[in-house]
Amino acid sequence: GTGYFDSVTNEYRRDLLALALHRSEEEVAGIVLPRVVGPNEVAGHGGDDVLGADLSHLALGPGCGDNAGAALGLGLRPGQTSVSLGTSGVVAAVSSTPTHDPSGLVTGFADATGAFLPLACTLNGARILDAAKKVLGVSYDEFDELALSAEPGAGGLVHVPYLEGERTPNLPEATGMLTGMTLSSLTPANYARAAVEGLLCLMGACLDAVRAQGVDISEVAIVGGGVKWRSAKELSPAVLGVPVDVPPAGEYVAIGAAKQAAWILDGGAEPPAWELAGAEHLTAPAQPEVRAAYDKAAAVVAGTQG
Repeated sequence: GTGYFDSVTNEYRRDLLALALHRSEEEVAGIVLPRVVGPNEVAGHGGDDVLGADLSHLALGPGCGDNAGAALGLGLRPGQTSVSLGTSGVVAAVSSTPTHDPSGLVTGFADATGAFLPLACTLNGARILDAAKKVLGVSYDEFDELALSAEPGAGGLVHVPYLEGERTPNLPEATGMLTGMTLSSLTPANYARAAVEGLLCLMGACLDAVRAQGVDISEVAIVGGGVKWRSAKELSPAVLGVPVDVPPAGEYVAIGAAKQAAWILDGGAEPPAWELAGAEHLTAPAQPEVRAAYDKAAAVVAGTQG
């Protein structure tokens, strides 16, 4: 964002712009800033002579960022949240009320429908599992089999996967930690399981950061390349503690952009309801003991960075 647009009032904060430019508010008052249109508002139409072509039939509507586009493409509503497992991890929740997190862990974006999109992002994502697979020297399928063969809690082995520092929590200089190692716990299966649980606990901490802003999270949709890891997908409802939907693979940012364009042309009060066929719904009893062990180990890492 600009840093000087208020997504709650939908107005520019010219006082902040004045501070950024080291100019008076009177001077900044004369600066022409682009108008931010509503989520289904037509801003105008194309010209009747653009390089010899008549484009007057083309409606110009609002755009949106990638996370807002993905939320629209997934059809998320208040109470629903996406967890993206890619190079990094992203938790984006649709909320009917705005959020303001003074800690900076949760960023208060707007979504593409007129609601809000509080978001928390990690530096570490599915590459946590790539790194563990490389250490074990196994294939993707073999890694999943190892992780799923171990008991919940990985025999006491806990992996805090801050492999490239971390953003949530804000520990840019941190490194990862593997704890709970004993002669009995240090097995390939437990290590694979600890890596998967570490990734999911990291995303669970992001979910909790968003919840702390008063946002209801009753279910999540998991997307991104990390979903290809069967172990991450199957263990997610137990570690995250909520039902999980796994939509079919797709370019949901592009789908959201297409839905936004269709909404502008349709002119309705709500975006078109495009059903996502084939989503997999997963449930499992929550395993809070896994998260408790992770939080204890993560606190040790945070303490060394103080």
